[in-house]
Amino acid sequence: MTAWVGQAAKNGAELLLFPEYGAMELASLDQVDPNDLMAATRSVKALMPRANGFLMQLAHDHKVHIVAPSGVADADAGAVNRAAFLWPDGRVSHQDKQIMTPWETSPWGISGNGPLRVFDTCLGRLGILICYDCEFPLLARQLIEAKVDLILIPSATETMAGYHRVRIGAMARALEGQCFTAMASITGPFPIEAVDISHGAGGVFCPPDVGLPDDGIVALGTLDEPGWVYADLDLGALAKVRQMGGVRNSRDWPLQLRSALSQE
Repeated sequence: MTAWVGQAAKNGAELLLFPEYGAMELASLDQVDPNDLMAATRSVKALMPRANGFLMQLAHDHKVHIVAPSGVADADAGAVNRAAFLWPDGRVSHQDKQIMTPWETSPWGISGNGPLRVFDTCLGRLGILICYDCEFPLLARQLIEAKVDLILIPSATETMAGYHRVRIGAMARALEGQCFTAMASITGPFPIEAVDISHGAGGVFCPPDVGLPDDGIVALGTLDEPGWVYADLDLGALAKVRQMGGVRNSRDWPLQLRSALSQE
């Protein structure tokens, strides 16, 4: 983590997004049986506070904001998938995943947990939708109505279809909400069932409109190749698109509610 954060900060990054379930590799420190998912989960729960504390110090030292690798934590709802949000001044918050995939629900036993949170930073107003959550437009709409400029999407997908579902979701949310979205995927094999095989790439997306990339892609990483994906986000250009773009999806969202379904 020292190397990852140091490299990003050296290259001018101010906000660092790590992937969903990246914290599962902490189980290797306890040398648990890779075939025992519940033992690995217990190990990660115990080690995440220390790992996030270490990242807090790196955020302070490098003056960066960090979305920590998510992992399993205990909450009133039960075991949840939690990503810590770390400010350079030492503040700490978190976002839990809202909607679980079928496998997370059973056999793993992970529960969804609200609320959605908004993070006010010197870089803009941010929200987090963890992986599957970005495939649900009404979750993103809550963030857009809360004046979020950037939605962060940590992700873990074991198939190419899963990666593309999240990427398409990220691009659709950018289009609908006229906001920026950024996703970070874990890649490669790891000997724990929850993350045994992972495919993906980082990416930063935008509404395709005047002053922004025509294809809606600000930056895109190489598939299955670990590494940072960098992007400079122009919030001024985003504001112009919302006010004077070729379309006004964010403003016009309520208009779709006027159309009733008619059975012919």
